[in-house]
Amino acid sequence: MRINLPTWLTLFRVLLLPVMVIVFYLPFRGANLAAAVVFVLAAVTDWLDGYLARRLNLTSAFGAFLDPVADKLMIAVTLFLLVQSHRGGWPGILMAVTASIIVGREIGVSALREWMAQIGARSKVKVAFLGKLKTAMQMVALVVLLLQHDAETLRLYHVGEAMLVLAGVLTIWSGLDYLRAAWPSLREDSGEVKKSEKKTVQSG
Repeated sequence: MRINLPTWLTLFRVLLLPVMVIVFYLPFRGANLAAAVVFVLAAVTDWLDGYLARRLNLTSAFGAFLDPVADKLMIAVTLFLLVQSHRGGWPGILMAVTASIIVGREIGVSALREWMAQIGARSKVKVAFLGKLKTAMQMVALVVLLLQHDAETLRLYHVGEAMLVLAGVLTIWSGLDYLRAAWPSLREDSGEVKKSEKKTVQSG
């Protein structure tokens, strides 16, 4: 298997994740800024690998598999870091609940897309504008939170918290939108499963 440039960029994005975790916990002045810079660099490679793949027609099955995995890892790892380092209380609970919603939705939609692909209906759950808006809101919120998580004044941190909660609302909305698009196929398949179970019982 030959790895092309967009896939190398995706692999580089995955390798940046442990770097961000290490920098996040290192006890030096400006660690928050360094962690945010690593996150932004990973986000830029996310845009760049997709652009190059389309522009240069450098697509591959491995790259198509790895790219969404890298995206979800980047979001999930950053959320885990922020939840663990949060100052507690109701804001901490809200952060944990929002992070759980975002990660849970990503897992659910990924499973839904995989199932729809198996029945040849993947196009029904393709990425929509709402999903892109949700992702953009998440990215901006996470950059703000990484920059401000250990700051003495948390004014911008609270802005990041509010943006992340809004991203959580968009996450639920877009997840329901994907589910609505896939529901006819889910309902139809459920009926087919019941019919096959009845045949099995009758034959047994």
